[in-house]
Amino acid sequence: MARYIYEHPNWTDFSWQDKSINVVFGEVRLMQGKILGQMNSLGFSIKEEATLTTLTLDVVKSSEIEGELLNYDQVRSSIARRLGINSAGLVPSNRHIEGVVEMMLDATQRYSLPLTEKRLFGWHASLFPTGYSGPYKIEVGQYRTGVMQIISGAMGKEKVHYEAVTPEMVKSEMDKFLNWVNNDNSLDPVIKAAIAHFWFIIIHPFDDGNGRIGRAITDMLLARAEGSGERFYSMSSQILTERKRYYEILQKEQHSSGDITEWLEWFLHCLKNAMLATESTTQRILRKAEFWKRQEHTPINERQRLILNKLFDGFEGKLQTSKWATITKTSTDTALRDIKDLVEKGILQQTTESGRNVNYELVNKNTAD
Repeated sequence: MARYIYEHPNWTDFSWQDKSINVVFGEVRLMQGKILGQMNSLGFSIKEEATLTTLTLDVVKSSEIEGELLNYDQVRSSIARRLGINSAGLVPSNRHIEGVVEMMLDATQRYSLPLTEKRLFGWHASLFPTGYSGPYKIEVGQYRTGVMQIISGAMGKEKVHYEAVTPEMVKSEMDKFLNWVNNDNSLDPVIKAAIAHFWFIIIHPFDDGNGRIGRAITDMLLARAEGSGERFYSMSSQILTERKRYYEILQKEQHSSGDITEWLEWFLHCLKNAMLATESTTQRILRKAEFWKRQEHTPINERQRLILNKLFDGFEGKLQTSKWATITKTSTDTALRDIKDLVEKGILQQTTESGRNVNYELVNKNTAD
């Protein structure tokens, strides 16, 4: 069996081939500047909306990587409340979602604070407010005291994909890691974010939640790289898209002797793709802002506002009267009145389907895709 990277002496003296990463690294840095420039020219409310959308995606997608589906509207509402963003249609969220949001906002909004053991334990406790992960009781708000293996396969036929550093070594390895995060400024902050993610995952210091905390550390360091808590692209969302490759690279590089070129290449390409994906999100936010500017003197009630915003944010499925009634918690008669009013105002139109399949869309359809 090949040795794990941490079994080599001085294993954290990582090395990489500059020429392999220089081009994509340059592209990433250029795109970061471009996105920040674009956003800063857009005005406060649009930037706020973009940050809210990105942070919501980050929280939802980071959990989805671990196979956990969180309610998008609850996450969005929780973030909006905590950031003091006035967002229509806020819904209450449960304790678990509040905890996940708390961790992500602490990482991204307080990015300049040192990353300490106490802070990490707080994040971990936020992720597991009941002390359980699913049906299993876990050690919360402390480093693990047991062996950590990543296993797949049926009982009796398990395959060990990875065994992390021994529990006795976790504290000293984490002390070294935290000291590096807080005090070593010799690297470009984007490269530092990539290494931090890998380094933390190799230690795997907690009973559970390592992936989500690792990604929160990445987001914190990317916020440091930009000197801003405003987030305009979601790394977790992109990792979810490239999840298969993410695990393949981690599995391969855990046996490296210290050269992590492949990991850095993958990370930077993933970051670049996350930024490319952001351009379409930004277009959608801009179209939404332009729409509301055009309609600022049009009488539109709260129910109508809620649904119109949903249409701009990427509405799932078809908009029918029954769905309108369910979302706005009103009768189908009220829903139909709301819809007909918007049709008369030239905002909504009926699609070509008729009879029981009647549904509606924004008049200028390409303003909401």
